[in-house]
Amino acid sequence: MTAADLDAVVAIAAVGFPDHFEDRDCFGNRLALNPSGCFVLAAEDAAPRGYLVAYPWTENAAPALNTLIDAIPDDAAVMYLHDLALDPTVRGGGWSGPIIERLARDARAAGWPALTLVAVNEAAPFWERHGFVVTDPPGMADKLAGYGADARYMIRRLVD
Repeated sequence: MTAADLDAVVAIAAVGFPDHFEDRDCFGNRLALNPSGCFVLAAEDAAPRGYLVAYPWTENAAPALNTLIDAIPDDAAVMYLHDLALDPTVRGGGWSGPIIERLARDARAAGWPALTLVAVNEAAPFWERHGFVVTDPPGMADKLAGYGADARYMIRRLVD
C-alpha cells in the first residue's frame, strides 16, 4: 500500500464496514506506523479490490475506531490485524487466504507470537477458518463496546 492507494482503500472500507467508519487520515496513520503491514489487493487491471492493514499492538487490547495513533506501543506483543476488506465483486474468489497467510508468515519471521483482531459484522466464523479463536480476556467487553454487539476479540497463535 502507498499513499496513492488511500482513496481506494477508504472507498472499499466504506462498503465493507458501513457501521465502522474510518477516514482517510486513519488509514494514512496506520500506513505511516507500519508500511510493511499494509497491503492493497489488486485485480489484473491493477485496480484495488481489497486491502489488509496490520501493525504491532498490545495483546488483549484493541485501538478505538477512527482514531490516530501516535506510535506503536512500547509494550506491543502481537501483530494486530486492523482490517481486511474486499470489494463485493471479488468476495469468495480466494483473495483472503493468501494475504492472511502472508501476514502470518511475515509476523512469525519478525518474531511476533500471534496475530489478533476484532471480528465485526458476524465475521468470527470466517476468521475461525483462518486459524483464529475467540478469546474473552478480562476487561475486553468494555474495550469492544465501540465495535458493536457482535464484536469478538480473536487470536491466532503463530508459535507453539
